[in-house]
Amino acid sequence: MKKVLTLFLFCFLFQHVNSAENDIYKKIDLFGEVLEKINKEYVDEINQSESMDSAINGLLQSLDPYSAYMSPEIFNEMQTETSGEFGGLGIEVSMESGVVKVISPIDDTPASRAGIKAGDYIVKINDVQVQGKSLSEAVDLMRGPVGSGIELTIRRRGERKALIFNIVREIIQIQSVKTDILEKNIGYLRLTSFNENSGKQIEREIKKLEKNKDVKSYILDLRNNPGGLLSQAIKISDFFLDNGEIVSTKSRKPSENRKWFAKKGDLTNGKVLIVLINYGSASASEIVAGALKDHKRAILLGENSYGKGSVQSIIPLKNDGAIRLTVAKYYLPSGKSISEVGVSPDIEIDEENDDFRIKTETDNQLEYAIKLLKG
Repeated sequence: MKKVLTLFLFCFLFQHVNSAENDIYKKIDLFGEVLEKINKEYVDEINQSESMDSAINGLLQSLDPYSAYMSPEIFNEMQTETSGEFGGLGIEVSMESGVVKVISPIDDTPASRAGIKAGDYIVKINDVQVQGKSLSEAVDLMRGPVGSGIELTIRRRGERKALIFNIVREIIQIQSVKTDILEKNIGYLRLTSFNENSGKQIEREIKKLEKNKDVKSYILDLRNNPGGLLSQAIKISDFFLDNGEIVSTKSRKPSENRKWFAKKGDLTNGKVLIVLINYGSASASEIVAGALKDHKRAILLGENSYGKGSVQSIIPLKNDGAIRLTVAKYYLPSGKSISEVGVSPDIEIDEENDDFRIKTETDNQLEYAIKLLKG
């Protein structure tokens, strides 16, 4: 009886797997038929190669806003950008509801100076509708020669009319760390991105500030920081912690789930710490802010963060292109996911001005943090 039952289950599973495979092949045949009909019947002649690229991209973007296809040309341009100097506007973007959404403008770039804000939706690029284009195609439209102009049509929360921004492209040089001493005894650390050198730069600046015996507390400013390298988020969190979990990632394969922990040694010797966050604080910024909040190491002040809690991997393809694919999600020490939720501040203060160049008279969030530290 047991043998008969085992054989029945095996046959059932085999038929189920076989049926699923047949369904996939039927869909592939259907796709080929649709492409053939388009090629023969569509009103205009089409570029089949571009249509296939769009189809691949559509598949990836149906998964989440961060997965995308990169043609060989776009993949090559992306590799050039990682060198830290490139031509562009200075914004981190994603795709949402068919339009480009600004995650964050980068400090001291054409986009931030023009007034582009986190959460803005780019609906037109030089009068070209973004709706229907892939993220890679939209980003490609925003690229151009240094010194050339571009017009962006923006939809912004709370604004009835579309906003028009005329911006001149520049070479973007990202300086991720800025420091100062405020009110003679507050160490101010502004981090604008998490690149390969951010950890070393922050460590060097903290050690400099610690030599100043007047420094009694710290402000870590992560506003409009779109994130970057996970390794740097872990390293920078560790600078302010003595022990405990920093972040974990969970993927489809349990064997690839990981956890990272702080090593002993708080570089600031436990001094009071306030972390500033806003809607433009995303990804690696949220890992740092969330870890410090969960361990009650810092007071978070500002606005709820963006909510990008996933890990993307760049996977090269045979055609010299690549796909950016979400392979895992971040989880804070509390076990909470950041995805689409973000990190909430302990003290909620809406920003009145998004110029974060250490001008406390126009920066109400920074001013509030200083008042707290002064007591």
